[in-house]
Amino acid sequence: MPHDTSLPRRTLLGFAAALAATTVVPARADDAPAEIALWPGAPPGVAPAPGPERLSEKGAITRVSKPRLRVYRPERPNGAAILTIAGGGYTHIEVGSESTPASRWLQSLGVTAFELIYRMPQDGWHQSAPFEDGQRALRLIRAQAATYGIRADRIGVMGFSAGGHLAGVLETEPQAKWYAPQDAIDQHSARADFAALIYPVITFMPPFDHTRSRREIVGEHPSEAESAAFSVERLVDNRTPPTFLAQANDDPISSIENSMRMFKALQAAGVTSELHIFGTGGHGWGMGKPGTQTTTWPALFAAWATKQGFFPA
Repeated sequence: MPHDTSLPRRTLLGFAAALAATTVVPARADDAPAEIALWPGAPPGVAPAPGPERLSEKGAITRVSKPRLRVYRPERPNGAAILTIAGGGYTHIEVGSESTPASRWLQSLGVTAFELIYRMPQDGWHQSAPFEDGQRALRLIRAQAATYGIRADRIGVMGFSAGGHLAGVLETEPQAKWYAPQDAIDQHSARADFAALIYPVITFMPPFDHTRSRREIVGEHPSEAESAAFSVERLVDNRTPPTFLAQANDDPISSIENSMRMFKALQAAGVTSELHIFGTGGHGWGMGKPGTQTTTWPALFAAWATKQGFFPA
């Protein structure tokens, strides 16, 4: 059964320090993250017509042609790393409200965060482009683990909304051949050691197949096989890494059934997993919607990751 988020007093007291850490420290002008290109040359596939990348006033990125990682290095790395992936229905990337604040919060905990800026079908790239970039990112992080003080067995992935779908595909399909090997980096494993899926899009199957994410990846009228191939709950097996899920029951974009189906699949496969369902909060709340229990998910995740041994006690 899904976990009840009504916590006993002693548990809440135990989370006090973690809750305090969920406040994201604003970036200083001289604190811009370094960036790493994902590919040694041009990305795989036929590039669309060139055009400038755009960043909206609200912090959404479109027209990505140079996929990359933004690196948030903590002063005292604790050995863990997380690839953070914002959503946006595979048409834009909500870095301002999702992956950037999450990355800075993780950085404050001592986790080295890598924010993924990925290509999208909306911009003319093939449907596999986001998955190529995500898989390459995990290999790149593992290849450079020693450089960043990261343990190669503590590399996780965190995704929001459509980014949760991308993260889910990455965690369940590490052996998928999304692209031809480019260099020595592609000799490294693309397996995530753990995952956090926050109000994720999971399934492309009816009757929950009306998301923009599904339309962008498999089109308006996909076959059942095409939808199933990108429905994350169908991809879970006993090799899937430990997974944390959080979603609001009143989510109007991605039905709560997405997290429910994923949790059921994980449990059936014997995968360590934890699901938190919040009564209200809607969709797109990033680090949490003020006035709702969704603001507790970062502390709940940090406690879970520590219990699983991915974060040091």
